[in-house]
Amino acid sequence: MTNKPLDSLPPTETLEIENGLSLVPRVRLNLTVYSSSQVVTKPIDEWKMKQTLIDFLKNSLSVPITVPEDDLQIRRLKDLKKRKRDDPVAFGTLFIRDLGFLNTTSKRNDGEEEEKDVKELEKKFLDWRKYIVEKMDGIELNIEGVKYKLNVEVPESDNFEATKKAWEEFYAFGSRGLSTRGRQEPDTIILRGAPSRWFAEPRVSSKPSMLVTHTIFSTFGKIRNLNVAEDDGLGKDANEDGGDLISGLHCKIVVQFEKYQDFYNTFKVLCGRSFQKQGSQLRADYEVTWDKDGFFRFSRNQPHEIVAGYGKQNRAVDLKIPYGAGSLKC
Repeated sequence: MTNKPLDSLPPTETLEIENGLSLVPRVRLNLTVYSSSQVVTKPIDEWKMKQTLIDFLKNSLSVPITVPEDDLQIRRLKDLKKRKRDDPVAFGTLFIRDLGFLNTTSKRNDGEEEEKDVKELEKKFLDWRKYIVEKMDGIELNIEGVKYKLNVEVPESDNFEATKKAWEEFYAFGSRGLSTRGRQEPDTIILRGAPSRWFAEPRVSSKPSMLVTHTIFSTFGKIRNLNVAEDDGLGKDANEDGGDLISGLHCKIVVQFEKYQDFYNTFKVLCGRSFQKQGSQLRADYEVTWDKDGFFRFSRNQPHEIVAGYGKQNRAVDLKIPYGAGSLKC
């Protein structure tokens, strides 16, 4: 666990922030399961699929990985009649949270040497993650005599290098008609999947609070604009089979930084980590993206969700923090 500057934080270390929250490292991989046969007569057995993958990680890698069942999620396609021939039969997500074995580099106190250590650890982490993907991608799994093929990839929200390349190309080759007015770099982060109660005022409300959220994200740099709202859409997107959804569990946070470097460092730290609350074993595996559509530029002209703690029904409220000021503008 560390409180070192963001630009010198290795990808395997935990960062403590405000409100009892920490950002804990992990690797997240998206899984897609295809049937090796064109004819599929029954849904895949999710539990047996999980056990097969857990055994593979424990027995088939250069460094054995033990993954708890809760960190491997398999979601099968239940209605096979709607499935086209080349469609997947299941989707999944794998979280690898125990990354301590990568911290084998001896720590040095000299500034230049410490920076070199961080870069070496970053390279080691990326090489190992690439190795895991290559070992798992394309393997054949035999579940109850039925063969399946597994596709594995790092999700976009966890791939900082690919995302950085994407925003560089976006601003280099045009911004889809948006006038940048000289600004050729992103500055706004969109985070979805954070528990609303972790960003709420304790003993006041379970809805996310603008002021609490501002306090938390001020850890990373000076904020220009902030918007926080309940986000029921994420749960609906993740549950295509239906089922009861409890609204208000998660929130969507949009934060615009004054400086590109603060945006850059924050985005890099958020990639490949999960929120954890002090005194709880629960982790929140959020999704993080960058804003290419001008959220704050157009937000005044579009209807938004309720922002918890401020405003009335169907009215968006943004937190405006002008340079050198701390006023709340609704």
